[in-house]
Amino acid sequence: MMQKILLSGKIHTARVTHAELDYEGSLEIDAELLEKARIEPYEKILVVNKSNGERLETYAIPGAAGSKRFCLNGPAAHKGKAGDTITIMAFSIFSEEEAFSHKPRVIVLDENNEIVAQRN
Repeated sequence: MMQKILLSGKIHTARVTHAELDYEGSLEIDAELLEKARIEPYEKILVVNKSNGERLETYAIPGAAGSKRFCLNGPAAHKGKAGDTITIMAFSIFSEEEAFSHKPRVIVLDENNEIVAQRN
């Protein structure tokens, strides 16, 4: 059976709030926003930085719910700084049948990391 890798969750136009080099790594994300985007804690994510063109793969660490915090940790801190606009994407494996009807969960944030749009 064929399987396909599709976008499953996305946080679009998030603003980086912190970058902490002296940490073991990853991207800390407000747990409430993770849930809204259907991205699981510790799930592998792709992060693209609109402000500087950088891309990185890491994993999502849940931060305090409601904090609106997006913190690049460890080596990821070299890929951006506070104020940068990033998009975070998670992907899942689907059967060909599941892929046909799959719709990813997408949330769009404003400059204060408040949700301004939500799809699926």
